[in-house]
Parts: sequence; C-alpha cells; structure tokens
Amino acid sequence: MRVLIVNTSEKTGGAAVAANRLKDALNNNGVKAKMLVRDKESDDITVVGLPKSPWMRFNFLWERLCIYFHLRFNKARLFEIDVANAGFDITTLPEFKEADVIHLSWINQGMLSLRGIRKILASGKPVVWTMHDAWPATAVCHYTHQCNYFKSSCKHCYLLPGGGGPNDLAARVWRKKQAMLKGGNIFFVACSRWLESQAKESALFTGQHVTSIPNPIDTHVFCKRDQAEARQRVGLPLDKKIILFVSQRVTDKRKGMDYFIDAVRKMAEEHPERKADTAIAILGGHSEEVARELALPAYPLGYVSDEKIIVNVYNAVDTFVLPSLSDNLPNTIMEAMACGVPCVGFKVGGIPEEIDHLKNGYVARFRDVDDLASGIHWVLFEADHEALSNQAVVKVAKSYSQQSVSLRYIDVYNQAMAYKHFRL
Repeated sequence: MRVLIVNTSEKTGGAAVAANRLKDALNNNGVKAKMLVRDKESDDITVVGLPKSPWMRFNFLWERLCIYFHLRFNKARLFEIDVANAGFDITTLPEFKEADVIHLSWINQGMLSLRGIRKILASGKPVVWTMHDAWPATAVCHYTHQCNYFKSSCKHCYLLPGGGGPNDLAARVWRKKQAMLKGGNIFFVACSRWLESQAKESALFTGQHVTSIPNPIDTHVFCKRDQAEARQRVGLPLDKKIILFVSQRVTDKRKGMDYFIDAVRKMAEEHPERKADTAIAILGGHSEEVARELALPAYPLGYVSDEKIIVNVYNAVDTFVLPSLSDNLPNTIMEAMACGVPCVGFKVGGIPEEIDHLKNGYVARFRDVDDLASGIHWVLFEADHEALSNQAVVKVAKSYSQQSVSLRYIDVYNQAMAYKHFRL
C-alpha cells in the first residue's frame, strides 16, 4: 500500500510533527508512506516538496489579504481564519498518481484550496483526512469555542467584526465546503475522541465517515532518562523542583500563559516556603518576555527545534503544565508523559484523554486558577511522584506508540479502499 500524506509544512507546528511521526510509523509497519509539503526543510527522501513556483508565496499572501479585508484591516485575528481560496493542484504530481490513498493532514495557508480538494475527490482515489483541529468541520475557524452554528450552518461568525451576519464570509465559505463535499466520501480521523464528537455534530459531515485515532510518538526517542544528567545538559539547577511550560509561542493566549502566571503566583502565596526550592523552565518563542512576570525563578530556554535538546528538557523537569483554553490532543503532553513527566492541564478538549486524573497527572477544572495551582502543588509535593511518572510512561506505550497508532490507520486505509471498490 502506498500512502501520500499532504501537509503544509514539513516540521513547523504540531500537525507537521504529528504527520511526520505517522509517516515514520507507517513505514516501520509495512506501508510505503511519503509526505508532500509546501515547506520542505530537510533532505529526508520520504518527504517531497512542491515544485518551486512563484505561486507558492502568492497563494499564502492572497488568502491573507482577502481575510484581512474581511477583518476590516485588523490583524488581531488574521491567523485564526482560513478560507482556502488559493492553493495547488497536486493531482498532476507523480507522487499523487502512484499513491493508493491520499491522506490529507493540515493543508491550510495556501497549500490546498477547496477547489483543489474537490479535484482530489474527483480523481476517485480514497481520501483520509486527519483533523488536527475543527476547521474541516466548520466554515473558517479552527476552534469553535462556544459557537454552535457549525451544527446547522456557519454564519454570524464570532471572529468577524460585529459578529458577522447571516451572509458573512463564514456563510459563503460554508456553502463552498458543502459543494466540495457533495458526493465525495472522505474518511475523517480526529486526533481525539473530543474532536470526533464535535465533528459528528457538524452539518457538513452528514453522511461522512468520522472516527478518532491519536497521534503517534516514537517511544525510543521520547523516553525516561537520568534527570541530573538532563539538567546539566540544558543548564537547569540540580537542587530545585522544576515546573515546565512549553509552547511554540508561549505568549499564545490559547495556550493559557495568563492562567499559568496566576496559578504560579497563587501557589507561591499559599506556600511561601517553596520559593527557595521551586523554579520554572519555559520552552518556546518569546519565553524571555514572560519570565519576569512569574512569581518563581524562571529559566527561559527560547525556541528549540532540536529533538535531542527537547527530550533533555522534558527529562530535566518534575512536572509539565499546559493550561490550554482549547486544544485537541497536544503533542507536548504526550512527549512529556513518554519521558515520565506527570502533567497538569485544564479539563478541555482532548487533554483529559491524555492525563488520567490523579493517576499520571492532574486535570484541573476549566479556567480555575485555584485548582490549577492545587494541581501543580499536588504533583510536586503531595503525590507519589515515582508512581505518577511510571503510569505516564505506561499510558503512552499503550495508547500512543507507533505500532498501535499505525495499525489503526492501516485499518482506516483498508476501509477507504474497500468503500471505493464497493461504490465502483
């Protein structure tokens, strides 16, 4: 079986990391998988970049310009909306023609247009689409938050100035997505049961196949190692309990840095004796900007792409805290747990599927700073840390290993291929 995974980027972003890991998992389990990307960054022969063209930049800029216009020239939400009005025709590429299954991943920001996806469907090849967020099931947004219009038809979009209207940009894109999906069968795979449940409520997905499979992780790379050695490698103190916060951009409001800052302050106020033996490591872009706002000593590590360094960072800490306000199935929690790090997060999205409350970490009440602070303190100073650590490793090995995830995807590919032949 030959599978072509289509993703905008090779390495940048959580979806790119997940798509790469799935490609490797499939190749390690008998499937010939390649990845087609717009932004190729390595010399990996299993990753193919689009043919160089001046349209590569134009497609991205044209879509952003159109969105910018509908936002009345306000940049605040420029990257919270995608309309897929420009993209590439991949059906002429040799990699597309030789593939038995086309596997769409995160294809926004000028990679594929709605017209291009329709052309893929018209080719007759089985199509599987991994949902890293809600965008395939909505008109223009990646996270629905409290909006329920996608259950009937998108309009009055909360992301548009004035809340949009009955025939706003979202309503028009919704109709285009309806036309794109009409008569074309896609096997949608959400990365969490939470997103699967949400997707099944979308009026766009009536009659479509929807299931959930988590992202895979290489447990030979992300694994438990000696903490003291890891701390020496990344320059963290040996004599403190260390809390970790990780995000590609730590100032991203959706990742909950404001709640993290408040929870750390709350814990420091309630347990002043811990100020001397507790510190924070911040991994991600703009980490220096928030370090000074924390009530405990902070070590900004900046943005790191080297996997070996990232593994050392995880192994150097005692807990990982990710108070996301909306998230699917964060790779970072999975990575931390694979390294034996108990995690703390809010009860939102797919996070409670990863963290088993009081067994391998702590799930705090949504947006509850007091409970988040209590969870951090409980993991660090009250719980049996070694037991939490061991259970985290066991959870990842059982649920997110390359073999278990790849076998589930192979089953979906076989279903998609069988369905195609049945319809013929």
